[in-house]
Amino acid sequence: MHNLAIAMCKKGYTVTGSDDEIFEPARSRLASYHLLPEAEGWFPEKLNSQFDAVILGMHARADNPELLRAQELGLKIFSYPEFLYEQSKNKKRIVIGGSHGKTTITAMILHVLNYHHVNTDYMVGAQLEGFDVMVKLSEDANYMVIEGDEYLTSPIDRRPKFHVYKPDIALISGIAWDHKNVFPTFDNYVEQFRIFANLISPGGTLIYCADDPEVKLVAEDCRNNVKKIPYLLPDYTVKDGITSINYKLRITNYEQPSTIPLQIFGRHNLLNLNGARLVCNELGITDEMFFQAISSFKGASKRLELIAKNRSTAIFKDFAHSPSKLKATTRAVKEQFTDKTLVACMELHTFSSLSSDFLPQYDGAMNDADVAIVYFSPHALALKKLPPLTVEQVKQAFNRKDLQIFTDSSALKNYLLALDWTNKNLLMMSSGNFDGLDLAELSRKIIPG
Repeated sequence: MHNLAIAMCKKGYTVTGSDDEIFEPARSRLASYHLLPEAEGWFPEKLNSQFDAVILGMHARADNPELLRAQELGLKIFSYPEFLYEQSKNKKRIVIGGSHGKTTITAMILHVLNYHHVNTDYMVGAQLEGFDVMVKLSEDANYMVIEGDEYLTSPIDRRPKFHVYKPDIALISGIAWDHKNVFPTFDNYVEQFRIFANLISPGGTLIYCADDPEVKLVAEDCRNNVKKIPYLLPDYTVKDGITSINYKLRITNYEQPSTIPLQIFGRHNLLNLNGARLVCNELGITDEMFFQAISSFKGASKRLELIAKNRSTAIFKDFAHSPSKLKATTRAVKEQFTDKTLVACMELHTFSSLSSDFLPQYDGAMNDADVAIVYFSPHALALKKLPPLTVEQVKQAFNRKDLQIFTDSSALKNYLLALDWTNKNLLMMSSGNFDGLDLAELSRKIIPG
């Protein structure tokens, strides 16, 4: 929401906002644009009939006093995705959907377009190198690239966000059950992607990962007046800790074998790359142009992000929290550094991951780690009003006898600091923060200097 406020300010709108708590980096970034509210809290008396619109965030409650006042005044109320659609309805909309990889694919597309000076509007769910905000809205861009989240639109609109955008080009990267609190069954979850695919404009394009059987079925069920383009894992090699794509670039009338070294790694990221390439092709970017740009792509924030390294150890953090993401990320680090012991630690933090009936989905999710650690907080369970979990329940769900489980972040920190890190890598995975564990400080102690 704070990125949208900044984007609207940069477009020339008068913007005000409110929240009951404002954290960093939002606080500093809002202050730098003179958008920080004078006081935190709700002030319905500040709303009047002169407002053009109110944009409602997902985390506001349906009984929010400012929302009730806006409804009473009859003001136009947009959800976040509704407003993005309103701002882009005259542009070609490219929407990236899927249970995993959305942020990275969106980031790859934006990196390539930016490299080749293609003006585009966008909304992406992570801070990207070379971009000062996560939302851009303008009058002159012909395209809008949107990360299409399947979570709910707003407290008064229970549609998944990506049902609002009506894409001209859509991509589905993968389908793996998530958000159990909203989509109680796998079939119900998959149905949201069928609806998304069938909301593509007539004559539009669906790009999909044919490596995923559920995605393939969704694509096959999609309307016949939509062009369907599948993608698979590209040919690649890993040598001396560098992943390279092996590709035949078409030069005039012949194909020239080429090896393109990358700064990213992992099979899931190579699948993401192939999907991004096909989207860029639809926007007039040739393969040669794509690979020229993608070789300098370092990844999105918190997506296999390198925190620190020396000759013996590398420390990564990743947003992975669902079973499919854990499998992909741990496998990626192990495959990239086969000669290093992998210590992988994940936090059960989301509603789904902390639900006892969803936990069995994690069976085998960390099998590629040499040392596997799971952290969860009893406090998080209480906040989400979920029944307590036992250590034995978690161990049984992951189906790994040597799994180590922590419920206190200080104990986890002490355990990690006590390890001998010679020839070991550390992977920290969470959509939270391990109850305030400072990864930068931890990294400095593991890799001093």
